[in-house]
Amino acid sequence: MTNLRDIIAALPDCRVTGNTDLEIAGLELDSRKIQKGFLYAAMPGTRADGHDFISQAVENGATVVLCNHIPSVTSDVTYLQVEDVAESLGQVCRVFFKDPSATLTLVGTTGTNGKTTVSTLLFELFSNMGHTCGLVSTVEYRIGSTVLPSTHTTPDIIGLYRLLRQMVEQGCSHCFMEVSSHAAHQKRIAGLSFSGGIFTNITHDHLDYHGTFANYIAAKKSFFDRLPSTAFALTNKDDRNGQVMLQNTKASRYTYAMSNAADFSVKILESDFSGTLLQLNGTEAWVQLVGGFNAYNLAAVYGAAFLLTEGQEDLVVQMSKLGRVNGRFETVKGPNRISGIIDYAHTPDALENVLNTINDIRSGNCRLITVVGCGGNRDAAKRPEMGKIATRLSDRVVFTSDNPRDEDPEAIIQAMEAGVEGQHYKRMLKITDRREAIRAAVLMAEPGDVILIAGKGHETYQEIRGVKHPFDDKQILRETFEQIN
Repeated sequence: MTNLRDIIAALPDCRVTGNTDLEIAGLELDSRKIQKGFLYAAMPGTRADGHDFISQAVENGATVVLCNHIPSVTSDVTYLQVEDVAESLGQVCRVFFKDPSATLTLVGTTGTNGKTTVSTLLFELFSNMGHTCGLVSTVEYRIGSTVLPSTHTTPDIIGLYRLLRQMVEQGCSHCFMEVSSHAAHQKRIAGLSFSGGIFTNITHDHLDYHGTFANYIAAKKSFFDRLPSTAFALTNKDDRNGQVMLQNTKASRYTYAMSNAADFSVKILESDFSGTLLQLNGTEAWVQLVGGFNAYNLAAVYGAAFLLTEGQEDLVVQMSKLGRVNGRFETVKGPNRISGIIDYAHTPDALENVLNTINDIRSGNCRLITVVGCGGNRDAAKRPEMGKIATRLSDRVVFTSDNPRDEDPEAIIQAMEAGVEGQHYKRMLKITDRREAIRAAVLMAEPGDVILIAGKGHETYQEIRGVKHPFDDKQILRETFEQIN
């Protein structure tokens, strides 16, 4: 319970109508979940406006409503009228949940690709070093050894604060979280005090939501604009928009890179499908992760850990103990020296990075067979590019369903096919059923070949017409290997 007057004190520009001598029992964005004594936040959204559901929230027991305009109805409800509900809700959450980020060392990672890997590896690294840590990622939420299902890359603001409060109460000292562009734009991180921010890269993605690439960049940048002067801002100097992220930040600025001089440098010395020999700021380490994109991820992890530990001497040794991240370049051994690789690559840049990595490692006489699709109800502009990249960099490609959601999967595949260049057209095969597509790739494979199954990675479902059906690429690949062995 929190006294309403304490919440009002955190909202200096708030216009109050009604009784202020109240105890708040809970916070909620969904009017259907309101209980007696709750504060309802009437959030304007992309599909619906929370103001349209104020009466329902009041009927369900809301005693306080946070809104940017007060409805014409009269009741015993107290209204907190603010200019920006999303921004103000951050301050409400900060008071109600007792400011969890003031206790935690909270580090956020943003970028198109690599967020999950960087956040998860930092969680694993600091856990190995004896800290109790929290994780907020696309794959899962973690509170120490407790695993919770992940609903979003970054939860809604109330869910996020509630999760961070649980971390504090269960003894966590650190939390590593992904900050999606949606979360930054929708101010789901409002009111949080970050100890550090990391930028991985930015490429074509989510333009269905942001509209333009400039808006997408601005959403990522807004996270760094919010960082306090006590935090660090660590950016990929090799990304052409890396320095943009630092332009207006108050945080201390640091860089990592492979191609340019930076505070934290990384070089690949050797690589195969089992791992990579890296040089991090001049010190060598063998790591289980593979590929140039993972070298960047590890440089980000090293840089952040160095800053958080003030240059702990055995940091590189600790990093050599890190394992692979679920659904990120995971290898599955098949019969006849066939190698399967499961990867979440669902953007053109990520797919190209994974394919280039495989091509750099595989021997000249083995083929690369790729199974790939694109999600429905998402950025359609990337579909032809994904098709073009897959057929250009693979020997054989099977276009198939990803998560078609409400779209016709065959129409999605046709959009991918539109990007295939004429000279590569014969490499393409279309099989809408994803299970059959994986089976076809396995049957096509000859001894020594590599099969990449891209797009879904860690996901254990396939979403079709609003229903999530059980589907695990890794499990199906293993079963198929066993069937033909």
